[in-house]
Amino acid sequence: MSRLPTDSLAFALLHAAQAVAAVGAGRSLADGLPAGVPASARPAVQDLTYSTLRRFGRDDFFLDRLLAQPLSEPVVHALLLVALQRLETRPQAAHVTVDQAVEAAGHLSGGRLRGLVNGVLRNYLRQAAGLALAADADPVAGTRHPAWWTAALQSAWPGDWQAIVDAGNAAPPMALRVNRRRTTRDAYRSVLAAADIATRPVGEAGLALARPLPVDRLPGFVDGLLSVQDPGAQRAAELLAPAPGSRVLDACAAPGGKTAHLLEMADLDLLALDLKPSRCRRIEENLARLGLTATVRAADCARPDTWWDGRPFDAVLADVPCSASGVVRRHPDAKWLRRAEDIAGFAASQARILDALWQLVRPGGKLLYATCSLFPEENAGQIARFLARHPTARRCHEEQLLPDADHDGFYYCLLAKPD
Repeated sequence: MSRLPTDSLAFALLHAAQAVAAVGAGRSLADGLPAGVPASARPAVQDLTYSTLRRFGRDDFFLDRLLAQPLSEPVVHALLLVALQRLETRPQAAHVTVDQAVEAAGHLSGGRLRGLVNGVLRNYLRQAAGLALAADADPVAGTRHPAWWTAALQSAWPGDWQAIVDAGNAAPPMALRVNRRRTTRDAYRSVLAAADIATRPVGEAGLALARPLPVDRLPGFVDGLLSVQDPGAQRAAELLAPAPGSRVLDACAAPGGKTAHLLEMADLDLLALDLKPSRCRRIEENLARLGLTATVRAADCARPDTWWDGRPFDAVLADVPCSASGVVRRHPDAKWLRRAEDIAGFAASQARILDALWQLVRPGGKLLYATCSLFPEENAGQIARFLARHPTARRCHEEQLLPDADHDGFYYCLLAKPD
């Protein structure tokens, strides 16, 4: 059987199906798309993959009603999910989608399920209106979130949970952070305007794009004039705001966006840590592009005895691992990978990190606790437990950002250590 052209929809459907199946098997999208996807095909594959994963439960709801029995081939099952997503969102291209999905199926399981894929998708088209109404009424297919997740949002945010769910199901906005070491926001905004790229200012150094663009379309990206960073994430450096010359720790730093922002704001003696050497390399690559310098080490921030030199830090950023419930539209695999019981595990790990890092803050210094979560157990509840263990710590500032059209969801709490 001849190989699929890399610019064909069939190629994109096939490789998106492989990515979706990998997530279904427990693999994170942070590990990257499956091998064999050239750079020219990555945008199409990524769009299909992410769009499908944002629809948690909906296309499985359709398949439960379209299949006589569950499929034992995970990639073929995933191919049907990807194709159903495209059929519902792009009904005007139904013929092409079915044709190309069948072509992709010819490259799976020896091609023996081409007929099944064709039949399921054509049957969906005949029943699409009724299936959509039934899915909208289903608590999982309608919200496109796991039932436990929706229940947690309803409990924490009774007046906002529906807007949070709607935001989580949408494509994320795109924003930039201007490298103030190399240009100003107004100057770079003028450069973008000359390239017919519309923006508006956000935060202290950010620009929100009217519509997302590939980074290679952004003038000066390779030269380090800017970074892509959500305005909510930009709040971390703005809130910590270490004084020039400060000794600073970014404890969970990869991929380096917050590290870079801190260094763009002031000259600092900054140490950036992350667990994995591969993620540390990403920090170093981002800093090199931006013309910034920090010490980068692979280490477990919760075990200072393995890396700390005994010198206290003036400021610590603890952007801790969390459920990612506030950035699920940007990381839709989280809805597939997380379980309700994981939240307690995250909270326990966060508490260990907080207690370990608090020891490293000098008297009179500060620590910014940050998550991209919406669940109180990881946020305000975590801080309440921390303050009970460390009653001399002072809470200086606390804010919870809910995801909306401008930014993702984040929680921040700035803590000060007494002199």
